[in-house]
Amino acid sequence: MKIFNYSIYEEMLWDKEILGLVAEIHEHKGRQEFFLSQQSIKLDRFVEIAKIQSTEASNKIEGIITSASRLNDIMKQKTTPQNRDEEEIAGYRDVLNTIHSSHEYINISPNIILQLHRDLYKYSATSIGGKLKNTDNIIQETDAQGNKFIRFKPLASYLTPNAMDAICNEYNSLISKGSIDELLLLPIFILDFLCIHPFNDGNGRMSRLLTLLLLYKNAYTVEKYISIEKIIEQTKDRYYDTLQASSIDWHDNKNDIIPFIRYMLGIILSAYRDFEQRVLTVSQSSLTKTEQIKQAIDNKIGKITKAELKILCPDVSEPMIEKTLRDLLNSNYIEKMGAGRTSGYTKK
Repeated sequence: MKIFNYSIYEEMLWDKEILGLVAEIHEHKGRQEFFLSQQSIKLDRFVEIAKIQSTEASNKIEGIITSASRLNDIMKQKTTPQNRDEEEIAGYRDVLNTIHSSHEYINISPNIILQLHRDLYKYSATSIGGKLKNTDNIIQETDAQGNKFIRFKPLASYLTPNAMDAICNEYNSLISKGSIDELLLLPIFILDFLCIHPFNDGNGRMSRLLTLLLLYKNAYTVEKYISIEKIIEQTKDRYYDTLQASSIDWHDNKNDIIPFIRYMLGIILSAYRDFEQRVLTVSQSSLTKTEQIKQAIDNKIGKITKAELKILCPDVSEPMIEKTLRDLLNSNYIEKMGAGRTSGYTKK
């Protein structure tokens, strides 16, 4: 029988890699606070971009998509949803905005999680929003040959209400005691949430929204400027692999939480590193627009896309980016890789 007892982690001996990741994130958090205190660094554009990327990426992981133009219009509330995918995208947008603006007033409790799930489906014609699952569910996977198999069997529906109470109580108890670093407690909570799988639908997206909420509530605000959902979407194979590795024997309280903790810490650290790189680019106010673009290309390992340049150089207009790319191509400073939406540029 599954038992939720987070106090066992208070005396756990963490390996050097885990402790090193935690320490490095703490260092980046301190530097972010310094960067944000510098009034000359304008980061408003990063906030808008991060929200769009988070909404797009988190839904894309679940196969929920729309066109780029429709996504932008939905995010700016210039249009209403036209199909089920857009209804769920609009719901994610609203919950994301709620967490961004009101996280300090949102407690970690089953009722709050239900309310957030309700709002995730507020535009949907279905009635599943804000309700725990009423039937047992399974997590399936499809192999390369199209064969489906069960990857994990979540907690039974009749056990779900008590389990949600338990993980919220355990989390809040250890947070109030301060006996374990919140960066370690966060993936433990998220892993249990995903293994419980409390809803008929929307569990993955809710887990990523709750990740944002827990980060915010513990003063890790990098998600305001960098989309962690986007980083997860870019590494989703590893995300699923570590989730599976850490869920083996979960029902028997014998699972190994380390793979998922290591992955989540790596994702958070990646976001902080990305933030600092973008701040460095923006803070180079003495550089010309062409120099800003060249610097962004120089600092990128592998190819860089036009969309990435728009993020890294928020003060440079799209026509200027396109002109500069043409000039750099003509001068053989860069070369183009691929075509269409997958195209990018690398320094020669």
